[in-house]
Amino acid sequence: MSDEYAPLIFINGSDFKAAQMFTVAHELAYLWLGRGGVVSFEDMQPANNEVELFCNGVAAEFLVPGAELRAVWRDAEEADEPCQFLARHFKVSPIVAAKRALNLQLMSRQEFFDFYREYQEDEGHQRRTNGGGNFYATQETRIGERFASAVIRAVKEGRLLYRDAYRLTGLHGKTFDRYADYLGFPL
Repeated sequence: MSDEYAPLIFINGSDFKAAQMFTVAHELAYLWLGRGGVVSFEDMQPANNEVELFCNGVAAEFLVPGAELRAVWRDAEEADEPCQFLARHFKVSPIVAAKRALNLQLMSRQEFFDFYREYQEDEGHQRRTNGGGNFYATQETRIGERFASAVIRAVKEGRLLYRDAYRLTGLHGKTFDRYADYLGFPL
């Protein structure tokens, strides 16, 4: 949230550290531009506006410098799991490492999406074998209670439109209302 006196960056404390680092770098770039933004990945497709692309580029270069990635690429290719190798080297997620390799044309689109599908299948398998759960508790972990509470309060106070709250949380309509109830902020 960009503000001249007190800009804020919300970080989901339940995210992996690598995801938190990307969010910090990405959102700092937004604040440097004097804008607010939200990191949102949809099937790893490129963003559709110049500001988002710029902020993604800043975060990517900060976390996985291109020159350093090129220098270790040969070692990564020789590893059993190249993206895991890069993730450990740069302390980022394997997805961020693979996406950066794709963007620097070290990896083809086909190689990237093959890796991405396999990675998602592995993650999905882990979720299925760990059993079901409470949808709203999962949202609390995914969104973060502090961030969700700030969004819900802003809606209640008329400072944020529902449409923007839906976009920020990924929840819509009655689901958003029920989540607010779950957190103790009935709308």
